[in-house]
Amino acid sequence: MIVTGQIMGSSIDFITGKAKLELSINEKHDFKALVDDMGQVERLSIEIKPYRKRRSLDANALCWKLCTEIANIIRTDKESVYLEMLKRYGQSDIVSVSKGIDVKPYFKYYEKAGEGRVNGKEFTHYKVYQGSSEYDTRFMSIFLDGIVSEAKAMGIQVLSSRDLSLLKEEWGR
Repeated sequence: MIVTGQIMGSSIDFITGKAKLELSINEKHDFKALVDDMGQVERLSIEIKPYRKRRSLDANALCWKLCTEIANIIRTDKESVYLEMLKRYGQSDIVSVSKGIDVKPYFKYYEKAGEGRVNGKEFTHYKVYQGSSEYDTRFMSIFLDGIVSEAKAMGIQVLSSRDLSLLKEEWGR
């Protein structure tokens, strides 16, 4: 059997160190050419699984709309509100880095969580937040529910429960 397709995009998860490669199967390229496009590597580990939609653009638009409206009420910027929502309702990991290393080039959303020493070597611990663009439908649902509850508490007009349920149903399709 010959598998054909083309590379749609690639990225590296700096928290796990795993490379991600998105393929679109078609009749234009053979699989060997796809691997060749990845460059010369000594060893490969390839996982093949069906594509699934991560979340809808409507959910993303609603997230940013509500962050903007909350920001307007509390007189700040939408990015600050988004970061606060990530801290309250988002996904995160703790990462330990040798003291003195600047983590800004590696993480977009993070905060210092503490310091430590192991075998005489000093480390800084950071809580690193995963951006919502990386969420699957379950995590995006949890994140959006949190933002909606905050917006409602501030008197911001939000979609009805029925419309929110319909929006979430779309994620599974």
